[in-house]
Amino acid sequence: MKNILSFLLAAILLSACNFNAPQESAEKPNDGIFIHITHDHSHPHRVLMPLSMAAMMANEKDVLIYLDIDAVKLVTKDAADIEYAHFASLKSSLTKLIEMNVGIYACPGCMKAAGISPDDLIEGVQVAQKDKFFNFTQGRILSLNY
Repeated sequence: MKNILSFLLAAILLSACNFNAPQESAEKPNDGIFIHITHDHSHPHRVLMPLSMAAMMANEKDVLIYLDIDAVKLVTKDAADIEYAHFASLKSSLTKLIEMNVGIYACPGCMKAAGISPDDLIEGVQVAQKDKFFNFTQGRILSLNY
């Protein structure tokens, strides 16, 4: 009888230890990086830095770029290119990001204020829709504002 009680006590202790053990979990979804750009050609560092960050992060994270205020002028077909310091140029950055399937969205209200129509946008840039802000990633969302 003593052996049976010892066995039961050991079984209870083992199950209690396993109850608190970390469980294997399903793979975590990618976190998302929401990059908000408001400046235009007059602030090249504030334009090219976030585009560079987006390209670096897009290899491992879900990335969405949102352009509003003056930044909508950057993504038109006739926009001038920008070069600054060691960063890739505006046009090469946008081309790379579009090839990487990074969502690039322009604010419709800011486009209207600037006299920009959806047909004026370069191929691959879309007019922003609020549902895209929440559905581009399944993980947490980090926001960077420039």
